[in-house]
Amino acid sequence: MATKLYVGNLPYRITEETIEQAFAQAGTVVSVKIITDRETGRSKGFSFVEMESDEGAQAAIAMWHQKELEGRPLIVNEARPLEERPARTGGFQGGGAPRREFTPRSNNY
Repeated sequence: MATKLYVGNLPYRITEETIEQAFAQAGTVVSVKIITDRETGRSKGFSFVEMESDEGAQAAIAMWHQKELEGRPLIVNEARPLEERPARTGGFQGGGAPRREFTPRSNNY
């Protein structure tokens, strides 16, 4: 059964191929997905790596957690399932202080 790993503190310029080559040293890599900003397409500095087996995943954690890849110490651990979050409603939600009318000050101090 495949095990998904979270890989954090990645250099922004790293490629999925580089991550795959690094993690393949620990076992068979099923997939690599670098998470990017939806608007800019720039890496957010983390990815998910799916390893073919639990043994490969544990070996990858032991091999890469707190070890440097392209000059940055990685954070590698087993990925947690996505948590349910309430649906977001569109638009401005308001909040903050109530609006007040502007009253000009007189110049008489």
